[in-house]
Amino acid sequence: MGETAEVPTPPAVVAKVGAALDTVTGALEGLRSATVGVEPVEAVLGRLAETAVFALPDADAVSVTQLDATEARTIVATTEAATRIDEQQYAADRGPCLEAGRAREPVRAVVGDHAAVWPEFTAAAEQAGIRAYLSVPLIVEGADPQELVGSFNVYSYRAEAFDPFDEKLMRLLTTAASAAIGNARRWRAAAETVGQLETALVSRSVIDQAKGVLMALHRITSDEAFHRLVERSQRTNTKLADVAADLMRSVTVDQ
Repeated sequence: MGETAEVPTPPAVVAKVGAALDTVTGALEGLRSATVGVEPVEAVLGRLAETAVFALPDADAVSVTQLDATEARTIVATTEAATRIDEQQYAADRGPCLEAGRAREPVRAVVGDHAAVWPEFTAAAEQAGIRAYLSVPLIVEGADPQELVGSFNVYSYRAEAFDPFDEKLMRLLTTAASAAIGNARRWRAAAETVGQLETALVSRSVIDQAKGVLMALHRITSDEAFHRLVERSQRTNTKLADVAADLMRSVTVDQ
């Protein structure tokens, strides 16, 4: 038996894959930037949506659907047409962007293939000239259970658009988006903790100053001064730090 000759990969396919990987690699490197943590999540997702448009040759529009317990909404879209198509799905409570999220599986097809199941989406897509679509679920890793956030939706004017490679590429981008969302949430949580600590430190400082004033005025101990502040706080239903601040302001005015 003779050896089976290898079929060479068409240069166009090699070029497509190489260009797409370069684009996605650049986007992932950008996500490592120190500024990503302080950026709004919408800004990060917007950059990833633009990356998808450049990385997928047949992508003419990209949107990001956010799903929660009460509603679905588009938080990022590269075109107004994509937003309108998404909104028709939300209004009807059915369509590929919702199906991808609910089933947690990519949905890739030609417009019209599911007209009986998603008539509202089909009509909106056809009106906008969209011929093919690819929706990939957006899931935040690290949560227990993993948290469904929404989906990345890609629309094309070509019925032949979106092959399995495009699907894998979108999975990579949604993984990056998941990491960005997780990082943003952790950064916000850390910032809130720091803010609470700063507030606590300021409050402690004001309380200590008020105690010192009471000790000097009434020649009492630190514990007695603190007890007076607490007693007034309870009697007036006012936070202890606010009682201390009021005392310090009255001392300043008297001087």
